[in-house]
Amino acid sequence: MSHELDDLYQQLILEHSRRPMGKGELDAPEGAITASHHEYNPSCGDELTLSIAADPETGKLTDLNWEGQGCSISMASASILSQLFKEEGGFTLEEAETRIAAFREMIQSRGAIEPDEDLLGDAVALRGVSQFVMRVKCAMLGWVALEADLRHVRAALVRE
Repeated sequence: MSHELDDLYQQLILEHSRRPMGKGELDAPEGAITASHHEYNPSCGDELTLSIAADPETGKLTDLNWEGQGCSISMASASILSQLFKEEGGFTLEEAETRIAAFREMIQSRGAIEPDEDLLGDAVALRGVSQFVMRVKCAMLGWVALEADLRHVRAALVRE
């Protein structure tokens, strides 16, 4: 990665940690399936609760918000996830799972893979985190919470 690109990514991460997107309460329409999951990183104290709303007819995620406190990497990662969600106009369950898998692969690769920017958007700015094993969990916090929320939504869709 070039030095200029590395600086740009660091600025993006700092900007998201200073002015996070998607932070706040969920605005779910009446009748929506909602799920909320709390993640905690005991090694550093970062914590985050991510909430989603899904349309019970289509299963498509219609809202995603989070609350949390922690390091700039964990807050920026959740903010970038929220931004990606809003830019795409929501995710289907499969789209969300695909993005989670791609992000996990990138962040655990130790820089060995070239991430798909079309799929991950600004989340590729976090690729440098993969070089720091102790920070990987920080970057994954919001994505793991979303993964847990998806399991809840899938279970609710089966029951209906």
